[in-house]
Amino acid sequence: MIGNADHPWRLAVVLSHPTQYYSPWFRHLADRWGLDLKVFYLWDFGVRETVDRTFGTRFTWDIPLLEGYQYEFLPNRSADPGTHHFRGLDNPTVVGAIAGWEPDAVLVFGYNYATHLRLIFSRRLRRVPFLFRGDSHDLHRTASWKQGVGKVVRLLVFRRFSAFLAVGEANARYFRNNGVSEDKIERAPHCVDNERFLAAAPSAARAAGGWKRELGIPDDATVILFAGKFERKKRPLDLLRAFMELREQLSDTSGQTSGAPTSDLRSLLPILLFVGSGPLESELRDQAGAEIGRGVFFAPFQNQTEMPKVYATGDVMVLPSYGGGETWGLAVNEAMNLARPVIVSTHVGCAQDLVIEGETGWVFPAGDISALRDLLKTAIASPECLREMGKAARIHVAGYSYGAATAGLLRALGAVGACAAAKL
Repeated sequence: MIGNADHPWRLAVVLSHPTQYYSPWFRHLADRWGLDLKVFYLWDFGVRETVDRTFGTRFTWDIPLLEGYQYEFLPNRSADPGTHHFRGLDNPTVVGAIAGWEPDAVLVFGYNYATHLRLIFSRRLRRVPFLFRGDSHDLHRTASWKQGVGKVVRLLVFRRFSAFLAVGEANARYFRNNGVSEDKIERAPHCVDNERFLAAAPSAARAAGGWKRELGIPDDATVILFAGKFERKKRPLDLLRAFMELREQLSDTSGQTSGAPTSDLRSLLPILLFVGSGPLESELRDQAGAEIGRGVFFAPFQNQTEMPKVYATGDVMVLPSYGGGETWGLAVNEAMNLARPVIVSTHVGCAQDLVIEGETGWVFPAGDISALRDLLKTAIASPECLREMGKAARIHVAGYSYGAATAGLLRALGAVGACAAAKL
């Protein structure tokens, strides 16, 4: 416990909006660790019916995001609120609200919006230790003047923080590359609500069979799953092209070695299931063409309570992202909780942490469609091997939990508390 029974540590958390990943962690912190926690939200996305800019779907999350911990929504004066531009989070009362709550420390998620800079450079809060949590990485480096300017800004901004919570190896290296000393970095791994997914696994397995029949997917087909936004950074088109090449390759091989009718051969081929929506959906459907309903299937956006069923429907999940935008890939955590191995690109932030080559999944060079095709072929070669890898994935991801993230946070709070006491 940080602090004592008479004065538990007061931790203010600053986060853009409620999310399905962090809200359960905040409940965990408030319920089990004696922290006096309050979350200051800068935007109300997800708690009222909203259109997601990339999903293109109007929804609210169907799991509780605001239960079990203190929170406050701060007025956002942005004419276009959101995380898609610098002034999308513009909350003029942030400093007064947090200072008035008198925290012992402030945990800030991110730094690159107007409100963050107002908070970070506030003189009123200059004596309060700040902790930073972000998940950026340098896995996709580009040499440009913007990168140089960005690094100068980060060097300046990061000086304000007393400790950094690294979500994984790539993120820790990013902090070091931007001037943060190793003694300020604590590991607090990226995680999802493992307990929720594990509890849902038995019913998800049963529901998956019915959903496959509803979609028209053969019961015994090996299903390659993509679940997420159909957007450029996630490269669903790369996966489709790799899959189409594989299907063609397997069809040619089967035709040369078997006298079975084409309809019988088709039932032996793998299936690709896209679950979600987004700006690339039309292009994906156009390129899939006649394979839709035969080798390629589409299912619409699924809310949170349906996601265990989604992962249980696949035999292996693929995240082929390209660029710096896939800072972690929390869908990988979710799939592994459902005992599914994964294939990810080298630009996916969790690759070094969650993917043990040939044991919990595979990693391929981002953008290399031929390499992805070959890994898909390896994956579908043995359904039994996939099941064994799924079991290993579930065991491995158990270490990426709210308990592990909390341990890192508490170490950081202990360190900044000791430093603060030494200055008195």
